[in-house]
Amino acid sequence: MFLMTYLCLKMNFLNKYRKFLGVFGLVSITILILFYNALLPTKKLPVYNPAMVNFELVDSTIQHQKKFHRIADFSLINQNGKTITQNDFKGKIYVSDFFFTTCPTICIAMTDNMVKVQEKIKNNPHVLLLSHSVTPKIDSVTQLKKYALEKGVIDQKWHLVTGDKRVIYDLARKSYLAVKQDGDGGPFDMIHTENFILVDPDRRVRGFYDGTDSREIQRLLEELEILTQEYFPS
Repeated sequence: MFLMTYLCLKMNFLNKYRKFLGVFGLVSITILILFYNALLPTKKLPVYNPAMVNFELVDSTIQHQKKFHRIADFSLINQNGKTITQNDFKGKIYVSDFFFTTCPTICIAMTDNMVKVQEKIKNNPHVLLLSHSVTPKIDSVTQLKKYALEKGVIDQKWHLVTGDKRVIYDLARKSYLAVKQDGDGGPFDMIHTENFILVDPDRRVRGFYDGTDSREIQRLLEELEILTQEYFPS
């Protein structure tokens, strides 16, 4: 009899406070999740300096620089004949690469993958794309515009640029740490790599990615999200 009475009282108690216990349980779980997330370290991308990069891709004058590396000021011409400078990328994250429009090999895959990146970031106001021609004498504004139209380049998101070869050479090896020298033995000659370079709003290099590899493109997109959250938290 005593046991039956106890069980009845317990059931009445549970029925009476079931809603409260359910809400209390949900609130407790939510608090635990929030604490767990707060205690997790925020993932941040490395900041690359010349001393961290393959010396083949870095100008000899800066190969041992270990800190304070920044993308230098520049002035180049895009596919619309507009002068593009570092000010057009002020406060922006951007992905950069080196290519040429008549390249029959890796540039094809690189451009196709940059088109995929463009599709992913076209509605993100914080991200731009920048592609430098390594054969600026061939890649005139007219040629770049033709190429841009063929590839579906969105002018507001992606600049294809040409200019003085020495300027592009210096940017490639002293800023972006992205090309090899001694292509055909001419002055300021360079062999561009497949690298896509991720640059933050402070003009620092934050990542290198194989622009011909779909898995690397996925990694780039994931790390773009990390960098976006670092600078523009939602």
